[in-house]
Amino acid sequence: MTWRETIGKSAGYLESKAVPDAATAAELLAARLLGIGRGFLAGALDKEVSERHVEAMRRGLRRLADGEPVQYVIGEWDFRTLTLACDRRALIPRPETEGLVSLVLKFIESRQGRPFVVDVGTGTGAIILSLAAEFRGDAMFLGTDVSGDAVALARENAVRCGLAERVKFAVADGLDDFDEPQSVDVIVSNPPYVESSVWASLDPRVRDHEPRLALDGGPKGLDFYDRYLGDAVNLLKPGGAVFFEIGDTQGAALEGLMKAYGFEGIDIGKDLSGRDRYASATLP
Repeated sequence: MTWRETIGKSAGYLESKAVPDAATAAELLAARLLGIGRGFLAGALDKEVSERHVEAMRRGLRRLADGEPVQYVIGEWDFRTLTLACDRRALIPRPETEGLVSLVLKFIESRQGRPFVVDVGTGTGAIILSLAAEFRGDAMFLGTDVSGDAVALARENAVRCGLAERVKFAVADGLDDFDEPQSVDVIVSNPPYVESSVWASLDPRVRDHEPRLALDGGPKGLDFYDRYLGDAVNLLKPGGAVFFEIGDTQGAALEGLMKAYGFEGIDIGKDLSGRDRYASATLP
């Protein structure tokens, strides 16, 4: 069979298994096996598929049919300007988080000196690596995560993206290991913010495959915001800032928390769908 026929039959199989965006998933899997971007598939569609590729395609299709996210099956995912290794050690980078990077970039570009940026709960390293790749000035970038497996993945991505000398990573439980007050310019995080009570109702592709540690934010989904804001009061330099990704119903709660901790310039920003998605504030 040609790749055109293989992709068509694969998409049909995935549709029969109720896999979302079946055609796209089949194309992504084929492109990964060919070692090309999905946009270059057109040049390969009429080529014959080797037996080795047929077997690999079957293995990937079975994983997709079993509900595994396509990002984990192909083992990588694009985030802003980077292509990151992606597997079950960390949360899948999502498009909404790209907007969080834009907010932080705008802030650090306005700062004097050499800003120190800390990404808490770094996962794949998507946020901090993107900041390092796109910020043209001199800065210190650190990503932390309580999961040693996630930190190992983030370090692999730093090497993959040529940023290992520019970004450092450490295993740490939140901000507990920082002991120098007023030393950080920016704390950024996409923390766990799913309410524990809704865990069972999540999409099985998320619930059964992505790490709960990176998603469950406690009874109201606010546990980590409260904790990080309390630490940020001591760690941030005067005029330093916090930037969070938030759930689309959490804007008012975050605004209240930030006010309670004495932050100013509080902003609840929206994503491209018009939903509350980002919370930021500065320390007086």
